[in-house]
Amino acid sequence: MKLADLFARGKFVITSEVAPPKGTDLSEMIENAELLRSRVDAINITDQQSSVMRLGSLVASQQLKGREIEPVFQMTCRDRNRIALQSDLLSAWAVGIENVLCLTGDHVCLGDALGAKPVFDLDSVSLLAAARGLNAGADMEGNELAGKTDFCLGAVVTPGADPVELQLLKMGKKVEAGAAFFQTQAVFDAEAFGWFMERARAFGVPVMAGIILLKSAGMARFMNANIAGVHVPQLLVDEMAATAKEDRPAKSVEIAARIVREVKEICQGVHIMPLGWEKQVPAILNAAGL
Repeated sequence: MKLADLFARGKFVITSEVAPPKGTDLSEMIENAELLRSRVDAINITDQQSSVMRLGSLVASQQLKGREIEPVFQMTCRDRNRIALQSDLLSAWAVGIENVLCLTGDHVCLGDALGAKPVFDLDSVSLLAAARGLNAGADMEGNELAGKTDFCLGAVVTPGADPVELQLLKMGKKVEAGAAFFQTQAVFDAEAFGWFMERARAFGVPVMAGIILLKSAGMARFMNANIAGVHVPQLLVDEMAATAKEDRPAKSVEIAARIVREVKEICQGVHIMPLGWEKQVPAILNAAGL
């Protein structure tokens, strides 16, 4: 079911994500998706995450759809020009995929293919506009389609960016281009997220708070130093640092559930990014009362 329909019903929407394999063995991805099936409304399929070559998100999304697990097909602009992007969107609709998350994508310099050339023919805003055009029955050149799409289009926003006003400006452009929902970058400070939501509500589009499982104090420090718009408060860093290694999964669940409880009254859903700890997602939802 389209996420927009769930939001329209007033449901607090829960999504998570799985990564396609670096290879053709789908067993782990399917296992993780099956684990999440009964607890989430949809599962994002990442698109060459961190610019590392993997099985394509379109095929992986189709695999979930065939198992009656609702996918959110992530599409980045890094690797394909506008011809390929529009073609893949048509292909996605033809195999039953209804939810698409449009992203610009990480630069190839962050990945493991040192000779790769970035494309970025479109960005996230123009990709949304292109997909909205396909929904209306025409390609980017205005050519009529023999059968149109009807995607629920999503986008991302970083509520912890500094200055956040630029993110709000971009958010407005994404709404104008066709975004029907937003998933955010990781939220660790509920008070700061509340300040952001006070301003984001003006766009009238559902926002899902991004929740990342902290695996260690080192991970928290790395994100603070290297990921723009993400700030893990020192209290959480200290909390993880004081936790024995064998107890970190439980502590990570506790922190994630705490954040979910703090934000669930001020947004329309959560997107949980387990980063390999998919088995912890049900425990987070249980602890958060979801």
